[in-house]
Amino acid sequence: MTQKNVNHHGEVPQSSNTNYYSLLGLHPGASVIDIRRAYRELSKLYHPDTTELPANIATAQFQQINTAYATLSNPERRLNYDLKIGYSRFGVIQVPPDLNHSVHKPYDFSKSMYLDASDRPLSAGEIFVLFILGLTIVGCMLLALAIAILRGEAIS
Repeated sequence: MTQKNVNHHGEVPQSSNTNYYSLLGLHPGASVIDIRRAYRELSKLYHPDTTELPANIATAQFQQINTAYATLSNPERRLNYDLKIGYSRFGVIQVPPDLNHSVHKPYDFSKSMYLDASDRPLSAGEIFVLFILGLTIVGCMLLALAIAILRGEAIS
């Protein structure tokens, strides 16, 4: 919520559909990091010592923001709150329209750029490890050749 939500009387209007997520300006699926970030921004904005709003309005808004953050930052309290407002992070299983046919369709790999579902591009770390492994193998072979030459053995 920003300062533009304060009416001309200097009051923060309370609507019946205000919930902790809308108070923090977030979607119910927001991550913990998003919740923390929104709380920090709003707490700076509405803290009674740092805002230009009247002290009683700033204090009331700051307390609401603190309550919202305390609930949404705790996983158990957030789950209970989500159930209370009717939000679920879990997908709802729909009944198929025709019960005689299966809903599950096999995955069509011809539409995928990878032949196997586990096939994926290598990450930068994996490429680096392969590079170090290759250098190690080449280094071992060069070391073996150098030892053989120093001993005077024939290289075949």
